[in-house]
Amino acid sequence: MELSDANLQTLTEYLKKTLDPDPAIRRPAEKFLESVEGNQNYPLLLLTLLEKSQDNVIKVCASVTFKNYIKRNWRIVEDEPNKICEADRVAIKANIVHLMLSSPEQIQKQLSDAISIIGREDFPQKWPDLLTEMVNRFQSGDFHVINGVLRTAHSLFKRYRHEFKSNELWTEIKLVLDAFALPLTNLFKATIELCSTHANDASALRILFSSLILISKLFYSLNFQDLPEFFEDNMETWMNNFHTLLTLDNKLLQTDLVSNAIQFLASVCERPHYKNLFEDQNTLTSICEKVIVPNMEFRAADEEAFEDNSEEYIRRDLEGSDIDTRRRAACDLVRGLCKFFEGPVTGIFSGYVNSMLQEYAKNPSVNWKHKDAAIYLVTSLASKAQTQKHGITQANELVNLTEFFVNHILPDLKSANVNEFPVLKADGIKYIMIFRNQVPKEHLLVSIPLLINHLQAESIVVHTYAAHALERLFTMRGPNNATLFTAAEIAPFVEILLTNLFKALTLPGSSENEYIMKAIMRSFSLLQEAIIPYIPTLITQLTQKLLAVSKNPSKPHFNHYMFEAICLSIRITCKANPAAVVNFEEALFLVFTEILQNDVQEFIPYVFQVMSLLLETHKNDIPSSYMALFPHLLQPVLWERTGNIPALVRLLQAFLERGSNTIASAAADKIPGLLGVFQKLIASKANDHQGFYLLNSIIEHMPPESVDQYRKQIFILLFQRLQNSKTTKFIKSFLVFINLYCIKYGALALQEIFDGIQPKMFGMVLEKIIIPEIQKVSGNVEKKICAVGITKLLTECPPMMDTEYTKLWTPLLQSLIGLFELPEDDTIPDEEHFIDIEDTPGYQTAFSQLAFAGKKEHDPVGQMVNNPKIHLAQSLHKLSTACPGRVPSMVSTSLNAEALQYLQGYLQAASVTLI
Repeated sequence: MELSDANLQTLTEYLKKTLDPDPAIRRPAEKFLESVEGNQNYPLLLLTLLEKSQDNVIKVCASVTFKNYIKRNWRIVEDEPNKICEADRVAIKANIVHLMLSSPEQIQKQLSDAISIIGREDFPQKWPDLLTEMVNRFQSGDFHVINGVLRTAHSLFKRYRHEFKSNELWTEIKLVLDAFALPLTNLFKATIELCSTHANDASALRILFSSLILISKLFYSLNFQDLPEFFEDNMETWMNNFHTLLTLDNKLLQTDLVSNAIQFLASVCERPHYKNLFEDQNTLTSICEKVIVPNMEFRAADEEAFEDNSEEYIRRDLEGSDIDTRRRAACDLVRGLCKFFEGPVTGIFSGYVNSMLQEYAKNPSVNWKHKDAAIYLVTSLASKAQTQKHGITQANELVNLTEFFVNHILPDLKSANVNEFPVLKADGIKYIMIFRNQVPKEHLLVSIPLLINHLQAESIVVHTYAAHALERLFTMRGPNNATLFTAAEIAPFVEILLTNLFKALTLPGSSENEYIMKAIMRSFSLLQEAIIPYIPTLITQLTQKLLAVSKNPSKPHFNHYMFEAICLSIRITCKANPAAVVNFEEALFLVFTEILQNDVQEFIPYVFQVMSLLLETHKNDIPSSYMALFPHLLQPVLWERTGNIPALVRLLQAFLERGSNTIASAAADKIPGLLGVFQKLIASKANDHQGFYLLNSIIEHMPPESVDQYRKQIFILLFQRLQNSKTTKFIKSFLVFINLYCIKYGALALQEIFDGIQPKMFGMVLEKIIIPEIQKVSGNVEKKICAVGITKLLTECPPMMDTEYTKLWTPLLQSLIGLFELPEDDTIPDEEHFIDIEDTPGYQTAFSQLAFAGKKEHDPVGQMVNNPKIHLAQSLHKLSTACPGRVPSMVSTSLNAEALQYLQGYLQAASVTLI
């Protein structure tokens, strides 16, 4: 694509169309941009447009499109083509910082994010001059430019808060600190001085405070990995400045500045080497009284967010966003101080909690904020260790949590009016979520109908928290790792629970509420058969919701839980009545067809997974409605999207398992297409295991005569890949495949196909691959397949006894005993950038595995062999009967003593001997 006016005009027109609310106009424009983004100069056209366009809407749209383009394409993935040419990469890095700093703030933020994404991949090795370019801009004196640099630095360095410690990480942080620590400290001091100079200028202070927010965020990120030598000399100065700033009664102090300054104090007070800065009782009391208590209050901005911007309030409160609230920061400071000063801090705050509750009791309708602050203080004091999954895992023993729950939480929730005091209702429900492991089960059981009742609350925050609390309670584990609450205990509430959950989705602002849908999914999972009477109504509601959201999917978590709920409906119902599968197909197939025809990319992998589940429920043959779809599943365009691959492979496996004879007779012309898919997958390091899944299903299920003509070519393709790009993952999959082939077609057939490709190749495979590598195979079923296959090679392959291959018989037996008895060999060569099967979703971001559509583990030798050790013993006995004297001689002379001892144990357990 040339950097021409004509191309800029075309790009402008298509960007305008992507903003059109009509999907018929928007989607083709999005698809066009997707089709051309691989061309050279495409990103440079976007940057030119956002710099030179006269239309602000187009400039912003171009900046967002550019950021998303960088997000999708900048990372270079092994075995995949480089999606951005090198010349474009160089040009982008040469121009983007200047362009970002000279752009309006709305565009600056988008480009700053793009720099962060590029930096994550290229900084520092491939972008060494980035730091110098940024630091030099501090000298400009222009705070629009300075804040642009600070914002970019923050987006680049905040990952230091979350990464594991390593020498490589510390080397990078040291590089940053060497260049950044002194200029940042000087900028901080200068900005503090400017705040004093402009103390009466509100507009100037707003700009300066925004700089201080970013500086404190950067300081937090750069100190997170605890490299104290860089800032230690100035730490007391930094702390005193922040402490003084926080005790000012200054209404101009922005929430972000306050929360970040408090977070700074929270991070410092947790460090053992700064403990002395807080030991003075006056300092401790001042922080508690003048910093923490005032910032625990439910402020006007919090109330506004609670009522008018509920989604953002929930995101901040439940998930903890990067832009923290004052009270979250104050809570973190309480926890930090309690690490070394738990007794004194608890003592100081106990008095505050009591007085706040007394004030509330005097006039609840006026003083409800006092109780809100008291609940937050108790929560902060009591929470020593917390996880999202389990709530509080370690609590402050000086706080009686059950007593507080009974006296101050339950009464609010028992109120008949679910819309009264919504903030306190939300506080109480959140208390249940946080301290669910500390409150006795009988109290939690009492709270369940109360939470179900609050699903009807008008407040989005209250009914969302009620749904989230129910979901968390239903996942709790009791003795023996069983769910704490049984289906029988929840059964009395089942109808009202399901009714209120689905009604909650009709409340304003909650039509795609992910917490409600997750609670629906979890309720199905817990209640199991108890939901069957309600399924016809529930699946209708779920299908209607699916159809509605498929028009414009925008809530990925909601969508995921919705599909999980659909899968649970199918699993639970069809387990009790397999014939009911046709009812689900009738309900779902019309919507699925629309999703596939409209190419709703976000939903296609989900549709394939649900179809697999439905198809696997059919016991005998494949219905014609599925067979009509089969040829379309082999179209190359579907396989171009990596997110489709696991779900498509699973669906093709279901076709092969349920209808291999139908495919062989009615769709034999499609077998080359099936093998073409295998060939494409096997060429990719990221997806080769998926190719083996497909190949194994073909070998296991297809009639032998239908694949006879292709077998040799299959092996040739595998050997070419072994020769060109051998990885541990490929070897493991290859070993499972050849042993499955051996089981299906016989040991002699395996030897003949190897030696038919190249003389003596069978011996090379045994010596170079099977014997040295079999210990790497993982997974019980995979190990069993290999054990049964190797047993066949040892006992049912005449050339192993009568040719030059005989010398490999004992080493092969030794390796099989090793597979049984030795630990798995999980070593990986240093030079191999190994992508394990579990890691592939990271490279296939569009694929999300549905837990409740999960494929049951299939054991292809389950009916043939129960215990592979006994099977080995019995097979060796049978072999020794056919050639008396030879097997005991080979075993006793060549097998090492430990392996021989194990083998004798197998023989004794099988009650057989070697003759």
